[in-house]
Amino acid sequence: MRRFDVTLVGEANLDLLLYGLPPDLPADRELVADGMALTLGGSPAITAHNLAMLGCRTGFITAASDDVFGSMCLRDLGAAGVDLSRASRDKDDRGTGVSVLLQHRDSRRTLTYPGNTVDVRWDDLDLDYLADAKHFHLSSYFLQTGLRKDVPRLLAHLKHAGLTISVDPNDDPLGQWDGSFFDILQYVDLLMPNQREVCEMTRESDADRAIGKLSELVPLLVVKRGARGAIAIDAGRRCESEAVLVTSVDAIGAGDSFNAGFLHAWLNRSPLERCLHFGNLAGAFSTTAAGGVAAFQDRLRLKEFFSTHVGNATPRAADQARN
Repeated sequence: MRRFDVTLVGEANLDLLLYGLPPDLPADRELVADGMALTLGGSPAITAHNLAMLGCRTGFITAASDDVFGSMCLRDLGAAGVDLSRASRDKDDRGTGVSVLLQHRDSRRTLTYPGNTVDVRWDDLDLDYLADAKHFHLSSYFLQTGLRKDVPRLLAHLKHAGLTISVDPNDDPLGQWDGSFFDILQYVDLLMPNQREVCEMTRESDADRAIGKLSELVPLLVVKRGARGAIAIDAGRRCESEAVLVTSVDAIGAGDSFNAGFLHAWLNRSPLERCLHFGNLAGAFSTTAAGGVAAFQDRLRLKEFFSTHVGNATPRAADQARN
């Protein structure tokens, strides 16, 4: 019996959300928001938090700064049940990263100070800890500049240790979509981008052509399409699942929450259609509160939501996870 169902590596930062701002932001003006929230952010941290809240035994290696924001991140992750015993200390004192997200009616602006996002490096990793799991998930490939060159040997080590591996590339802030990303796909069992990322990576304007190209490079491709739900290509077989309709506050962290829901079901050996539906449920549920984790922090609402939409398949520990 391995210690964890899932292990992860990456950033934990804070998201500062401002609501009700005008679409045009003139300089030298004080613009007043009509709402605000401060929540745990960072794709790996959101995924780890929500995996733990869904019942997966989750271990997470992150860089932790000795500041107020860092303490808030660790508090929320620990409260969810994420194991942080291998969190590394921020050696360069850059502080905890912060993203300021300006929510408009039909769009969002994101301003990010990476902080210690770049500070997780190969020497900070406890490989035995990461390998003591059934599955490894990597997010924010392009943001993790301190670790990126070592990602191929990390995934090779974990694959040799018998783990399955999933990757969500997330956005490339530089817009370059470095081809080195394709070098890691030989180790990946499950690739989980959104539709825009698929097109960017393959440099295709047509989403179906982009999905077709990428699906030939990995055993299982899952593509998140927002309000259009999600699709999966498994060895050429295409499966689709519609989005779940809810009253949404914002979509921040919805993709990471989808990942958590999909992986929870996948590790329990659920059929692919059910995995997609569970991912869509988790993504939809996350949008019912501010940011990526606030909805999941209400354990009663979480249980009621999934019980209502999945019957007796309430979130539970992934004790039948893949070996």
